[in-house]
Amino acid sequence: MAQIGHEMRTGAGITVQALLAEIGAIADVRHYGRVVSVQGLMIEIAGPLHAMGVGSRMRVSSRTGEDILCEVVGFRDGRALCLPFGQLSGIGVGCKAELHDEEPHIYPCAAWLGRVVNAMGEPVDGKGPLPQGAVPYKLRSAPPPAHMRQRVRGKLDLGVRALNTFTTCCRGQRMGIFAGSGVGKSVLMSMLARNTACDVAVIGLIGERGREVQEFIEDDLGPEGLARSVVVVATSDEPALMRRQAAYLTFALAEYFRDLEQDVLCMMDSVTRFAIAQREIGLSTGEPPTSKGYTPTVFAELPKLLERAGPGTGKGTITGLFTVLVDGDDHNEPVADAVRSILDGHIVMERSIAERGRYPAVNILKSISRTMPGCNSEDETDLIRRAKNLMATYDDMEELIRLGAYRPGADPQVDEAIHYHPALDAYLGQRKEESCDLETGYAELARILSVPAPVIEVKATEGAE
Repeated sequence: MAQIGHEMRTGAGITVQALLAEIGAIADVRHYGRVVSVQGLMIEIAGPLHAMGVGSRMRVSSRTGEDILCEVVGFRDGRALCLPFGQLSGIGVGCKAELHDEEPHIYPCAAWLGRVVNAMGEPVDGKGPLPQGAVPYKLRSAPPPAHMRQRVRGKLDLGVRALNTFTTCCRGQRMGIFAGSGVGKSVLMSMLARNTACDVAVIGLIGERGREVQEFIEDDLGPEGLARSVVVVATSDEPALMRRQAAYLTFALAEYFRDLEQDVLCMMDSVTRFAIAQREIGLSTGEPPTSKGYTPTVFAELPKLLERAGPGTGKGTITGLFTVLVDGDDHNEPVADAVRSILDGHIVMERSIAERGRYPAVNILKSISRTMPGCNSEDETDLIRRAKNLMATYDDMEELIRLGAYRPGADPQVDEAIHYHPALDAYLGQRKEESCDLETGYAELARILSVPAPVIEVKATEGAE
């Protein structure tokens, strides 16, 4: 954190450097085009196509005197296809379009901590303008080279008992939280944002309900959580480009703090809404719909986005926790299946558990952390294996037990599972305002199962440096 403090003390120098960088980026030649067609949300622009590329920005002057920022998303019949970042009121045939920025980027600095910004990196919290850093960060940068990345380093305390013990997460790991609507994933995200042991948190609320944004910031995150966080917001009513760019901005900010050798918690709610935004963009450009209407670019963009999280080439890490809104409680729907194959583990939340009143409604038997075997000691692994065996035995016989068809004494293993079930089920539940560290979680589980508590080893996974 010393480096961040030093950067904040030299804010004036950074502002001058940022200004010089902006001046140096001013183009020598300005390129213009004209609007030739508007169909739905799609604007077709004729002009200097040699100077444009997919991702280039165009500033279109409307007839009402306002400028609308657009992004080039494709080309067809000698015209650039653009989608707007705002409303199209006043845009018509003949309106002037200027090539604005070929490579969108931001200038973050440590003074962004405690702030809430929109997808354009503009403050929306009423706390005044944002200071600008000296180094530009691309919104759509490539992840670090695979052969140069560090290994995941050691256990990360998430503050949630069920996750700490049964799906242990390591620094630099990427985990998905899979749940249907109304099952409690946003509440779980708020618990993780407030309790996870990290230096900095970057939280992206992608396609979020407008009324929930202020509730999340004030009630769930709180002043202490916000002080170490940057929150990026794009609500569900904003254009698809804004929702997609909010996800890119979230990762760009996480990469900035990672490069300061910080342990960054990058949270996004949700990946599904990013995929929906990309689907809207793809369908507008004429891409063919595939499974569930998702276009091919959706499945091409997901790994490019999610691979940006993880360990860096130095000491900094980005631990990713991403929610996935499963369609119709189908955990095998296309986006969920694609995301699960990319990430390093998944946390499954089920409606049936939530309906019983146990929160967080995590199904431990269907959740997994791929780095957990390498970071656990033998005693910890034995304890978790025994608890899971008891839960699996009860789960297999649950229907017969509830119907009264099972006779006690018929199977000693089932009798044992019935005996421990109430305590284990209570152990998995946790109040929203409650926090539980790694050591306490393992000790409590060992007490329930009447075995010695394991010694908690916060170590790197096997083969890590």
